[in-house]
Amino acid sequence: MRLNAIRRALVSVTDKRGIVEFARDLSNFGVEIISTGGTASLLKKNNIPVVEVSAYTGFPEMMDGRLKTLHPKILGGLLAIREREDHLKQMADFGIGAIDLIAVNLYRFEDTVARRHCTLEEAIENIDIGGPTMLRAAAKNFRHVTVLCDPDDYSLVTAEMKERDGKISEATNFALAKKVFELTARYDGAIANYLGTLTWGSEERKVFPDTLNFQFSRDMELRYGENPHQRAAFYRENIFDLSAVANARKLQGKELSYNNIMDADAAWRLVGEFDRPCCVIVKHANPCGVASAEEISTAFTAALKTDPVSAFGGIVALNRSVDEKTAAELMEIFLEIVIAPEFTEDALALLEKRPNLRLLEISRALSGKSAGFDLRRVMGGLLVQDWDDRETDVRMAKVVTKRTPTQEEYRALDFAWRVVKHVKSNAIVFARDGQLVGVGAGQMSRVDAVRIARMKANLPTAGCVMASDAFFPFRDGIDLAAEAGITAVIQPGESLRDEEVIRAADEHGMAMVFTGIRHFKH
Repeated sequence: MRLNAIRRALVSVTDKRGIVEFARDLSNFGVEIISTGGTASLLKKNNIPVVEVSAYTGFPEMMDGRLKTLHPKILGGLLAIREREDHLKQMADFGIGAIDLIAVNLYRFEDTVARRHCTLEEAIENIDIGGPTMLRAAAKNFRHVTVLCDPDDYSLVTAEMKERDGKISEATNFALAKKVFELTARYDGAIANYLGTLTWGSEERKVFPDTLNFQFSRDMELRYGENPHQRAAFYRENIFDLSAVANARKLQGKELSYNNIMDADAAWRLVGEFDRPCCVIVKHANPCGVASAEEISTAFTAALKTDPVSAFGGIVALNRSVDEKTAAELMEIFLEIVIAPEFTEDALALLEKRPNLRLLEISRALSGKSAGFDLRRVMGGLLVQDWDDRETDVRMAKVVTKRTPTQEEYRALDFAWRVVKHVKSNAIVFARDGQLVGVGAGQMSRVDAVRIARMKANLPTAGCVMASDAFFPFRDGIDLAAEAGITAVIQPGESLRDEEVIRAADEHGMAMVFTGIRHFKH
């Protein structure tokens, strides 16, 4: 195995975490340290010997620091192949010394443009030129140079140097070089994304940039995809969000599958709609049980009553801590996953009797507008849209019938409207205040969705309300709902036959409100 001795290092960092300790370790190994600007000042302040870049190159920093490391003595020292006689001769002829290690991180471009009132001038000034150049040069020559762009890797390098008498293996260098190209790809992508939202002469920013760059890091390879013959992996978006299923902490259970992750995300998104203690049960990306109550255990038992048959093997999301009482209720049915913000020690002691049950802990509830975009892959392209997180105050919805909903109906309509947004289209939901009663999901015709919601209802439908994710094209859905005992309806409206639909509701003594907002979910 090839080992590279570290004799000279260049250190120039924006993120100062751990740099003093790392530089001190290098110095103790007898490594000569070259540094720039604020980093050099920090190291000197801590009594670590440093050679200023300008002293090393014999060329002063200029243009407000824009020109300091872009010099043959720096780049040549990084790019030279130590086994090439012609490279070594040219280094000797021009006084270029080998640089064996660099620790460099970049100007905070992403943080800068994330500020609400960031100007173009501020953004441009935070585009790093020298940093990516040095990183890429060192990473390209990883067989001879150790390159560090992440402070978390300092300890790994110092540990290996202690173990190998001041040397680093080629394998370690290769792993570190890969991180560099991942970083510079993300960095350049962020610059392109930002500039792609701008038009010269206009202060308005486009929502969707001219080109769209994302970076995801592989979190795990999965046993298979949606079906056993499909290969699959799970990639984590490089925007850490504590409220996302992607960053949940698995406390116990088997490895997650492709479908587990999809269903878990659907359940967690829906339970995030509610402030009261709430339980959501999901099967095949659709809710088959939702309920809210004063206690989380009561919410679970109520949600289970929606459709106990479909709940078997389902995914449960709860927006409150799981205590021993709730855990005992969860043990009564076979489940794949339970997601919650916390599990008490007593609950964990009980649930560990089901070692295959996956427990996911998500420390922060979903709230506010979702970050980034909702992406859907199609053959040869990508569909990009905002997340469907539009809030609706149902009491401000337009009452279109002769009868206005009662206060109890308004509460039920609010509950149903929050749920129907998370049901595959065409979507119909029957509900009462705090409890889902029936679901008609993924149907090609809306009247069939109503029919299925009634058919699937395990609880009495008389006195329930109905929510529809899109308008009713004909009155037949309203007539069927009336047969089921539905008393109030919430829907977007704006059908060519709205008058016919409203007339049907009035004939049946129903109250109906139009939101003007559609919630298709394909």
